[in-house]
Amino acid sequence: MCRSIYLALILVSVCWATTRATTVPGDRMIAMDPAAAGRFAGLALKCLHAEYPNHISHTMDGDADARPPHALNPAFYGCYDWHSDVHGHWLLVRLVRLLPDAPFAPMARAELARSFTAENIAGEAAYLQRADRASFERPYGLAWLLQLSAELRRWDDPQAREWVNALRPLETEAAARLKGWVPKLHYPIRIGEHDQTAFSFGLMWD
Repeated sequence: MCRSIYLALILVSVCWATTRATTVPGDRMIAMDPAAAGRFAGLALKCLHAEYPNHISHTMDGDADARPPHALNPAFYGCYDWHSDVHGHWLLVRLVRLLPDAPFAPMARAELARSFTAENIAGEAAYLQRADRASFERPYGLAWLLQLSAELRRWDDPQAREWVNALRPLETEAAARLKGWVPKLHYPIRIGEHDQTAFSFGLMWD
């Protein structure tokens, strides 16, 4: 089931470009079917804080580094892996921003608030700042984190503004990691997997 949710969220990532094309000035969505939106929201809500099964890409320097996912990444430990959980959060933010009166909106807000605390984000930033994690989720996951931050900034909502402030330390760290990495690239990565650069650079550009 978790694998199915993971694949569904990949489809949402692909549909991201389509949802951009279905908006008009003022960002009013004109083509999203409410039933489909509810199904997508349900997938994200089911896995956002589901810790297991979990695929961790994690380098350990000693016994103290052997910790469960929620301790390593207190905000983004669900949905099978880190980047899937990040774009699961993006999905909920986007859906609630565009469909604020949808039936799933109250639960989505509650689950987002559960993640976007200063303590959780500080834990995420501390994880990313370790020298031996310079390549963690680069570029795909970090690009989705920047896209999540951008989505929150587009949302004219008091709670969203609180979340923007909470997320800022992690956003700043992710941006710094990417800025330090991009000049070192001698050619684009086109292997067709998560570390290929085209899709991630599109997210970063936005």
